[in-house]
Amino acid sequence: MNAPVFTTLGCRLNAYETEAMKDLAQQAGVANAHVVNTCAVTAEAVRKARQEIRKIARENPGAAIIVTGCAAQTEPETFAAMPEVTRVIGNHEKMQPETWAGLAPDLIGTTERVQVDDILSVQETAGHLIDGFGTRARAYVQVQNGCDHRCTFCIIPYGRGNSRSVPAGVVVEQIKRLVGAGYNEVVLTGVDLTSWGADLPATPKLGDLVRRILKLVPDLPRLRISSIDSIEADPALIEAIAAEPRLMPHLHLSLQAGDDMILKRMKRRHLRDDAIRFCEDMRKARPDLIYGADIIAGFPTETDEMFANTLDMVRACGLTWLHVFPYSPRKGTPAARMPQVLKAVIKDRAAQLRALGDQLAQAHLAQQVGREHRVLMESPRMGRTEQFTEVSFGTDQPVGSIVPARIAGHDGAQLRAG
Repeated sequence: MNAPVFTTLGCRLNAYETEAMKDLAQQAGVANAHVVNTCAVTAEAVRKARQEIRKIARENPGAAIIVTGCAAQTEPETFAAMPEVTRVIGNHEKMQPETWAGLAPDLIGTTERVQVDDILSVQETAGHLIDGFGTRARAYVQVQNGCDHRCTFCIIPYGRGNSRSVPAGVVVEQIKRLVGAGYNEVVLTGVDLTSWGADLPATPKLGDLVRRILKLVPDLPRLRISSIDSIEADPALIEAIAAEPRLMPHLHLSLQAGDDMILKRMKRRHLRDDAIRFCEDMRKARPDLIYGADIIAGFPTETDEMFANTLDMVRACGLTWLHVFPYSPRKGTPAARMPQVLKAVIKDRAAQLRALGDQLAQAHLAQQVGREHRVLMESPRMGRTEQFTEVSFGTDQPVGSIVPARIAGHDGAQLRAG
């Protein structure tokens, strides 16, 4: 019997959960199956999931195909209707040992073809914790799952459920094990990371978790936090970013737009000036801090003037890395019922944002030439600075180590170590 083959689409959290599912499937003895862990963030993501399923079926005639993840959770009927699909499993069910035990050894069990329950009723902490997911250099630790907010464009709360937090003590113990295993950097991940702690006793904040990790795991060289909502950054987190050198000077912000009317129609919790002020204040507190951001191009009702405000905000915030999403309507979301922007206009605005993002990234690379950086090696000849910028080396370096490097130049995509 062959071990199941896993395909992961979408976010880092999905990749994390795929590693957990591998463990669960192995323990249950599941075999001879392909598992597709889907993403639902855009309609395009769902289309790609269906395309991937058909490709797997073509290349593996007769193979059992299990579909799970956010798209399976939000649109189980879509995948159940596909003749290539053997089982559809929800986001909660995929993290349960009994689900996989019911599929062993070769999907001939008595389980229902569709196992997708109401994820909004799930209340326990984020799922199955694993040690050491990531490269040999960097490990990812899931500390939170789900989202309590209801942005008008977003289907993810219906795929992930309400916010649930992993207790601080559990997180600290896992990071201690990772450091003991030789990891030099740990990244905290979640769906809505700044909501961590709201469901725990005494309602601690993300800043409390960060400070506790840095205090109780003194041998951890580098701690990084993934995407955050800047308006929800608590005082302890802001203080840690400003004062803790082991907390990396790179923040990825969920900004989405730079026009106040669009932000209100998105049902975001911040306004344009809030984002600009946060970026300015944090950079004053820590001058080496750089920002990435998620930006949506062509949200419903967005005019040329509104889009110009977003371009303006990108510059005013001093962003460096842009993650641009051309808007696509998600069935079941309020934004899908709003007046839509023409697809050609959305495409053009996304291209303008990406071009601006390229200019900002180029400027950042040029600014680093001649500077000294401490680089965490991800492969023998490529690593990342504390600001998450890629650096190429002309000779092999020990993977997983942190090496000092003087930047001699760049090629437009990576820095080059001298």
